[in-house]
Amino acid sequence: MSKANAASGMAVHDDCKLKFLELKAKRTYRFIVFKIEEKQKQVIVEKLGEPTQTYEDFAASLPAEECRYAVYDYDFVTAENCQKSRIFFIAWSPDTARVRSKMIYASSKDRFKRELDGIQVELQATDPSEMGLDVFKDRAN
Repeated sequence: MSKANAASGMAVHDDCKLKFLELKAKRTYRFIVFKIEEKQKQVIVEKLGEPTQTYEDFAASLPAEECRYAVYDYDFVTAENCQKSRIFFIAWSPDTARVRSKMIYASSKDRFKRELDGIQVELQATDPSEMGLDVFKDRAN
């Protein structure tokens, strides 16, 4: 199987879509971390964050040296004092990750994102400062 095929032939485990729908519709989770299983060539759910978990819990769930995709349900209050939420998609690709891994995540991202219907904001992050709470705040409005 050529590399080009490997990238576009990435399967998405049904669980990814099911859990995302639960986050979107029922707010069952605060966040979901997804991982690409390179051997099985598929995206799987690696971790689910309870609604009570914080942004800090979420940030701690992303490995320092490996790529991941993640979805985060961000709550905020608007200038008009309205309670709102936005669903963020985060492509986490730290500088220290393996080059091959970065390539696989980059080439599979758009296809994976299309499977998750309801993403409102996308962030690309190579280090934690690029997905800090201040960035969420800026992008949510």
